[in-house]
Amino acid sequence: MTSGVTLKHERIAAILAREIRSGRLGHGNRLPGEVELARRFGVSRNTVRSALAVLTADGLIATRTGKGSFVLFDGRPLDDPLGWTHALAEHGVETSVRVLRLELDEDPELAEQLELDSAEVIVVERIRSLVDGEAISLERSTLPAIEALRDLPERGLDDGSIISTLTNAGVHLAQGEQRLRARPLTPDEALLLGRPEDTWFLHSRRTSWTADNQFAEQVDSLLDPRHFELSLTYGETPR
Repeated sequence: MTSGVTLKHERIAAILAREIRSGRLGHGNRLPGEVELARRFGVSRNTVRSALAVLTADGLIATRTGKGSFVLFDGRPLDDPLGWTHALAEHGVETSVRVLRLELDEDPELAEQLELDSAEVIVVERIRSLVDGEAISLERSTLPAIEALRDLPERGLDDGSIISTLTNAGVHLAQGEQRLRARPLTPDEALLLGRPEDTWFLHSRRTSWTADNQFAEQVDSLLDPRHFELSLTYGETPR
């Protein structure tokens, strides 16, 4: 660096690199998790992610995780980069999407959980239905309230698509994680979806980041299990 100052993530990467090269962290051994490393070095998880990115770029560690996960609708993958509406249409499934909420809000809990600099977010809530009126999903997307997105409540989504809106704002989803569980609908959710109370739906939470570890999107989706399932492919990426 021209300033001669070593950044926190560079210092952590250098320490871990020495431990790997010295054999303290032997070949094939698994590194401690982000939380443990953040506790050890007294830094945020974002700093740890940046340090691990340096080690990956230097060829010192290999990420061994799921190759990818995606949602299936009636057995057909919804992995189109333009979003579910486009992916469903490609399979001949016509749907309509109704926006229930689109506004600037604050989410201190999310900011603390993801170690964000600001609690301000853009919240988009939508309900997706088949052409016969059957509601199949209730989706809540939380987006960063960056300058390019702050006017969304006034102008609406680009082409009705969150992915297109993010892309046009210069936010490109590059990495993340997805969790899936089943739970009963709350009374309000059941009313919106037109289902009896305590009907069980799949709850998917997907958190996405950009290539430089900036928060991009968190999506909570309630999915009708009669149509949706999650598919996961996995394997190891050797170095």
